[in-house]
Amino acid sequence: MSRLYRGRQILLGRVALGVLCIALSAGCSEAERRHDEQPSIPYLTSESRHPIPLSPSAGKEHRAVMLQHLETIQVIVNALVDEDYELARGLTELHLGFFIHRLAKASQPSENFPPAYHDLAMAHNAAAEELARIIPTRDMKQILPKFNSMLKACVACHLEFKVREQS
Repeated sequence: MSRLYRGRQILLGRVALGVLCIALSAGCSEAERRHDEQPSIPYLTSESRHPIPLSPSAGKEHRAVMLQHLETIQVIVNALVDEDYELARGLTELHLGFFIHRLAKASQPSENFPPAYHDLAMAHNAAAEELARIIPTRDMKQILPKFNSMLKACVACHLEFKVREQS
């Protein structure tokens, strides 16, 4: 493989990871704004997000799952950069696909999660499964659009919902 192609793959992987980190950190952070600070970009920190009422322990567990997703995506990007397609496929299936959705659903009380949240989670899992199916092609022109679709599903959920811990 040429050095130019390898360099482009590394650059694409780093750009995708940077965009993901920015998008997910906007959805996960709930920092209070001080009066002397500039207003936030409404698209990234919309206060129109719907709260999901969770107990403090369930909220921490949910946050841990979201952080695991972020870490998994970073490892998948790195595996793709390193051309370790089997690792990328396996992580995508096991940590982001329907398997992990079933585990999460079994461990968290579903009555706290609105139907729209479930629909977005299913869309994310379906996008991850589709990505896992295309990774073995080793064709980044096919992989990156599927990866982008999965990231769009992540961002859509973070833009729509936020965790509100109940006392």
